[in-house]
Amino acid sequence: MRRSILAFVIFSLVFPAGFHSKAWANGFKDATNELGLKLGGRAACWADLNNDGWVDLCAGGIWINQKGKSFKKIGDIPGACVAADYDNDGWVDLFSWSALRLFRNQKGKAFVEVKLPKLPPCVSRGACWGDFDGDGYVDLFVGGYENWRKGITYPFLILINENGKGFRLETSIARFRARGVTACDFDQDGDLDVYVSNYRLQPNLLWVNQGKGKFKERARTHGVLATSKGFAGGHSIGAAWGDFNNDGAMDLFAGNFAHRDARGNQPQSRFLMNLGKTGGFRFKDLGTCGIHYQESYASPTVGDFDNDGDADLYFTTVYGTASFGRKNYPVLFSNEGKFVFKNVGEGLGIGKLGPTYQAAWADFDNDGDLDLASAGRLFRNEVAKGGWIKFQLSGDGQTVNRSAIGAQVRITVDSKLMTRHVEAGTGQGNQNDLTLHFGLGKSKGTVQAEILWPNGKQERIDSVKINSVLRLSFRP
Repeated sequence: MRRSILAFVIFSLVFPAGFHSKAWANGFKDATNELGLKLGGRAACWADLNNDGWVDLCAGGIWINQKGKSFKKIGDIPGACVAADYDNDGWVDLFSWSALRLFRNQKGKAFVEVKLPKLPPCVSRGACWGDFDGDGYVDLFVGGYENWRKGITYPFLILINENGKGFRLETSIARFRARGVTACDFDQDGDLDVYVSNYRLQPNLLWVNQGKGKFKERARTHGVLATSKGFAGGHSIGAAWGDFNNDGAMDLFAGNFAHRDARGNQPQSRFLMNLGKTGGFRFKDLGTCGIHYQESYASPTVGDFDNDGDADLYFTTVYGTASFGRKNYPVLFSNEGKFVFKNVGEGLGIGKLGPTYQAAWADFDNDGDLDLASAGRLFRNEVAKGGWIKFQLSGDGQTVNRSAIGAQVRITVDSKLMTRHVEAGTGQGNQNDLTLHFGLGKSKGTVQAEILWPNGKQERIDSVKINSVLRLSFRP
């Protein structure tokens, strides 16, 4: 199905046609104080809460974006959250995974708590939204962690949305000690699958959706245990999906905390390459691909920070000083192509940050590049100089959930195929903006886009203009 694009161009900003090499002239600027922010919390969640076209931030409070010039705090949410429009009323709601509480958006002005069904005791480190049963309403997958001292493994929870009126507890199983939870339709069959990062050298899990919200665990079958020989699993804290090699299939980065001790070198973080349809959507473990060793890696997040068309990786750390007095720092890794990643953060002004689990991307000032919330700060991107396109997708609220979570967009430009997906949960408890961002480098003219909607329907869009934001709604 083709669609004219002109009606959906919200605004267009023209940048110089030239594009930088990998030697950047500028870096990231700490804009926290000038924007009036006082960020806290374990994680960061980006979402446009008041529908004004400027993405807002939940991190130690609800911060409303004042057209990219400043932020205004309008309230607090207990703990850390992920965002989606659960009742399909056009306003994005918040679920606090750390407090296990749901808050309904009151037209961007306030949030009112909504009662959930009685839940079993649970300590969580992350959750994600997704329409797992395909009824047009987003559900919740909540990871269950641990009480280490008491030897308790808490259950993971699946909460099924009942037409926006409430939720029912579908599943409660104590199996492994989960940290990050993130969803993606990795096999492109029109339903969302869930990847769970487990700690304590336990295997990570891949819950493959069989349709109607019925899952089968297939991590070993698909090759995503994210471990190494002699270990059942790693100390995984968070994982992130991204098409790292621009082949149209969503790959996976699994982040592992890894000790080196008398028992041997524990499994390090690794890239897992999706082999696509011809490979049965199995994954090939490529190892570290340039992610240098640090003991206390924590939460990863994926975004094209330099607008060159390749998905880059930002990766936090748990400790400032790890074993043997070694300093650990969050790292920005530039994607050099062909699964080669290079540490570039220090030269760009974010190389000596403290330990944090907070890491999420969004273009808060609408200038066409991704900015970073991490370590209690907001960093304005002054690196990127290339072209870009952004997609803001929405469902009809009946067949496709209003937030379009689970949708994928592929664009073809200069013989390069790039894929992004709408996700509501990444790393350990963080959330990137629901708006999809593509860096385009030196490309000129127009590109072709294809949308894979969460129900499996495909839609092609011709002549997409570079340096534009497009708002697209699902049509049955």
